[in-house]
Amino acid sequence: MSVTQALSAAISKRTHFLAHAKQNKTDCYRIFHGTVEGINGLNIDRYGNAWLIQSFHQALTEDELSQITALLTQESMLPVIYNDRSNKNSRVLNTLTADNQAFATSEQQMQENGILFSSKLRHEGQDPLLFLDMRVGREYVKSHSQGRTVLNLFSYTCGIGTAAAVGGATRVVNIDFSSFALAAGKINAQLNQVENVCEFIQSDAFPALRQLAGLKVGGRRNQKLPAYPKLAATQFDLVFLDPPRYAKSAFGIVDLINDYQSLFKPAMLTTKPEGTIVCCNNVAKVDRQAWFDSLVRCVEKQGRQVNSHTWLDCHEDFPSFDGNHPLKMVALTLS
Repeated sequence: MSVTQALSAAISKRTHFLAHAKQNKTDCYRIFHGTVEGINGLNIDRYGNAWLIQSFHQALTEDELSQITALLTQESMLPVIYNDRSNKNSRVLNTLTADNQAFATSEQQMQENGILFSSKLRHEGQDPLLFLDMRVGREYVKSHSQGRTVLNLFSYTCGIGTAAAVGGATRVVNIDFSSFALAAGKINAQLNQVENVCEFIQSDAFPALRQLAGLKVGGRRNQKLPAYPKLAATQFDLVFLDPPRYAKSAFGIVDLINDYQSLFKPAMLTTKPEGTIVCCNNVAKVDRQAWFDSLVRCVEKQGRQVNSHTWLDCHEDFPSFDGNHPLKMVALTLS
């Protein structure tokens, strides 16, 4: 199947979705999910007033890029930015024309269900400023935050926190190690006039979580601990836990395959009785049911119970082969 055939088919499948998105004031979504829709490693998204093409396995040829651009501009006459990330480190490889470079590095806006978010298609990081497959998580948090306190862990640009604040949260604490990501999060709060509700804490997740959970801060063996913000033990009505696949620091190792519990346990302890913790795991090879069962066991070891749970499945612009998307999200209400 050619690139044009695959993209045309994907756009056709999304006719209902695109109409629904427009009706719901959403102009950021995935138009082509290559792994499932025919071109492995090629993703095409709309981010507000631009199309973003990203290739992760193999660079597009000039002809392929021209064909894709023609189809996208037929769908909506917007600038097309191409980020070739096919190198092993996933960094953007290709140069752009002067006009496209200026546009890609300028701050833009997009909206999702009427919530405004900052967009910049090339910046000091690698990934776009909003993960579009997390839309269902933002929708869940927005609809469950009225009058509640919210802890947003590994917050990145605080999309979850912004949705919580727009949804009526009384306090939102966003924690991330990246000052760049938190700066974008502050812009998102300001765009929606909820900055008075949102807090932004630059910290490694391990010391932040352990302090909030009332546990002693420790580190990996023979590692000197760097300075970290001091936080008081606090519990929240809603906790959102969305760690990266793997990360290492002096305080600990984030490993979603082998040791999700090292993060989940303190995050659970920061969740109030009758509160909710939303857990995310984006590793495709992690079995959904086995992961869920391990969460329940961890809760029960702490003398608590999972009273109810809700799976949050990605929207139709992120199709999967068998209905099981690599990104798994489940909301657990705890006693």
